[in-house]
Amino acid sequence: MLSVEKILKKNNFSKTDLQYLLESKGEERQTIFEKSKATKELFVGHKVYFRGLIEYANFCSKNCYYCGIRAGNKQFTRYQLTDEEVMEAVDYAFSNNYGSLVIQSGERTNKTFVSKIEGLLKKIQFLTKGKLHITLSLGEQREETYRRWFEAGAHRYLLRIEVSNPVLYKKLHPDNIHHNYQQRLLALQTLRQVGYQVGTGVMIGLPFQTISDLADDLLFFRDFDVDMVGMGPYIEHIDTPLYQYRDTLLPLQERFDLSLKMIAILRIMMKDINIAATTAMQTIDPQGREKALMVGANVIMPNLTPVKYRQDYLLYENKPCLDEEASECKNCLEIRIHMAGDQIAYGEWGDSRHFRNRTTKK
Repeated sequence: MLSVEKILKKNNFSKTDLQYLLESKGEERQTIFEKSKATKELFVGHKVYFRGLIEYANFCSKNCYYCGIRAGNKQFTRYQLTDEEVMEAVDYAFSNNYGSLVIQSGERTNKTFVSKIEGLLKKIQFLTKGKLHITLSLGEQREETYRRWFEAGAHRYLLRIEVSNPVLYKKLHPDNIHHNYQQRLLALQTLRQVGYQVGTGVMIGLPFQTISDLADDLLFFRDFDVDMVGMGPYIEHIDTPLYQYRDTLLPLQERFDLSLKMIAILRIMMKDINIAATTAMQTIDPQGREKALMVGANVIMPNLTPVKYRQDYLLYENKPCLDEEASECKNCLEIRIHMAGDQIAYGEWGDSRHFRNRTTKK
């Protein structure tokens, strides 16, 4: 007979084990959280790494059914930061001893965009003398583009798979050449070959999604041997096709609880990877990011995007901190991190220990 205690003694979890853990409640749920907290302390410690987030542009060539900045949404203003605005954010991060940045944008592959990002990476490296590590989250690109950006100074790349089930993937994306599941997998493999620390992630509580799907997501992370993960609850957006299924969704609190369990179980499974406490957690629970840190997360991304643009970078509704300046966001997160019993690793890149351990073995 299955029990959380018996499962947690295993070296490897089966899909059945994972489903049982994800469905746990009460004392068994708490046992998972205690185990994940102890695992985090042992393998990655109490350090939380700041990644200053720059939401560079909300133009996107994709039309994903869940995303507020999808190409088909005409209900908001499109923008792209100027070089000066980007460098102001970079200067703030560097002056405040952040270890790294994340540059995020809608997906575009045109030559102008690729060159613009390459130029910004070189400027950032020059301004900071290579002291700020850079993560990119700019979608699927050609191998040549990944290499150009890597050589210009980016060393981590986050490309979320969103769902590892190819059948469900098709339900969440238009069935065309721009939204191909195998192409997404190939992009992740290419990033690994180029030399990036590779991150991915999923949404939790999607329409049509099952506990079985979430267990498969965890196995996908393990089998791909990812270096970092960013995942959180699915939150609907009124200007997306999936909004019509809002009445079929799990209640927000259940999506939040499932997200906590996903983070905790993944920490136990992949002990030394980086796991982000995503903003979506705080959208549901005012203390969502602290709770994520307490069960295994070790990365937080303070928003450095100029306030005037934030209302137009809404991937989902009710996103918090839209009117907080960078300094306010930093102060707020410092308090939250200390409340969770952790400390900010100022001035540290916060590279994935998993990446280091994996590449050292070769």
